[in-house]
Amino acid sequence: MNKKLRMALAGGVVIVVAGFGPDQEGWEKSFRRIDTEVRQRSRVYETLGEATRKIGHRLTGSTQGMKAEEYAFNLLKSYGYNDVQYQPFEVESWSRDTVTLSIVPESSDNYREVPVVSLAHSPVMSDMKAGIVDVGNGLEEDFEAVKDKIKGKIAVANIGLVGGPGKKNLHRSEKTALAIKYGAGGIIMVNQAPGKILLTGTASVTGALIAIPAVCISNDSGRELRTWLGEEGPLEAHINMRNFSKPIKARNVIATLKGKSDECVIVGGHLDSWDLATGAIDNGIGSFSVLDIARTFKALKDKPRRTIKFVMFMGEEQGLLGSKHMVRELVRTGDIEKVAYMMNLDMTNDPKGANGFGRADMADFFQQVGADIKKVDPAFGNQFTSRAGLHSDHQPFMLQGVPVAGLSGSLPMSVLQCYHADCDRFELVDKQQLENTVRIGSMYLYALANAKTLTAKRLNDNQTRDYLTTQGLKQELVLGQDWRW
Repeated sequence: MNKKLRMALAGGVVIVVAGFGPDQEGWEKSFRRIDTEVRQRSRVYETLGEATRKIGHRLTGSTQGMKAEEYAFNLLKSYGYNDVQYQPFEVESWSRDTVTLSIVPESSDNYREVPVVSLAHSPVMSDMKAGIVDVGNGLEEDFEAVKDKIKGKIAVANIGLVGGPGKKNLHRSEKTALAIKYGAGGIIMVNQAPGKILLTGTASVTGALIAIPAVCISNDSGRELRTWLGEEGPLEAHINMRNFSKPIKARNVIATLKGKSDECVIVGGHLDSWDLATGAIDNGIGSFSVLDIARTFKALKDKPRRTIKFVMFMGEEQGLLGSKHMVRELVRTGDIEKVAYMMNLDMTNDPKGANGFGRADMADFFQQVGADIKKVDPAFGNQFTSRAGLHSDHQPFMLQGVPVAGLSGSLPMSVLQCYHADCDRFELVDKQQLENTVRIGSMYLYALANAKTLTAKRLNDNQTRDYLTTQGLKQELVLGQDWRW
């Protein structure tokens, strides 16, 4: 299971947190208002269903992606937000055309066609034929073990971790970066979801085109391929692919709820999805929860202590492109200093607690807020964990020292297996669990936006470096070319 799936199991909600300062009566009264509003008038299930039917997938740079941006903009307007803006950015888009994978014994002309999908940012054109080298889990130690055999060959690597308890997995893009580093001519990723599910996603750590073809095969095909390697000896893989890439303009969508101060909380989720299905889970359940949280806050008619910005990020799937652009602009203008919190919903579902992302000073805040949530909803677990991760739209904020945390939830394994796959459709969405995300997310956001005092501050550059190192993220950030120290 890759990094993003582990984040999904933790709820995927990323919050920049800074202490606890409720009014004298706590949050219970306000949380009951939120609970009633969402239970009686939530539109999250309705709007997500409508979008998946009318728009389909939401690939950045596609016609459907543009329609999704317009849908979110108009929906926020309909909820009463006068200050809704597009934040355009230009990127090199990528979309798939055709791909085939043939497996051929080196001593024979007999070949087997294997079902396959291209991983994003693979070359526009590639016709690669070379011997296969199995690199297991595709970690650096695995490539190091075959460094004398891998050059010019096509690597076969698991997307998730198989065996090796206690080891830390890498993102598929980081495994591809290692393949390039060790001189491989291509890479075949094996999906860990059982059966014949094909998974897509980016193979680029930067969002730019990579130099080698990268593809994904199903778990069943991966087992067959490894059986052939064991029984038939050396094999060659023939990857033939065509893709499209061109500069396009995409747009983040931002609605602002003005508070009593310029200090702000950013709550967002990525609106874009991959093109194999409709992206109902990744990240429909997150982004459309943000839209309904925005509706809920308008319905409450309260002016928060801090300004809240509701953001639909585009380009997350192709390398956090929209959130990176937003953070660059915040740094350029100096407005990053005003960002007190960032809350990111990525595959967040049915939250039962909070994840402090390695910040121990978050614990009291979340547990006290959670205690008031539990008074309203006795089923709420008020759990607290603390582990940091990358590969979603919180990352650019975290790299600027903004402390992050998350909400812990869960998705059934049958749903997680459709991550980035052709089965990620609206039928997977659980209406009650989706509305729970809106309710609990709104309550935490309300507390973050209205706490009297915020004790945790943005880290300076050296503190950020030390925090990321302590959290064990340095290797991944170096591979991703995001380590600036």
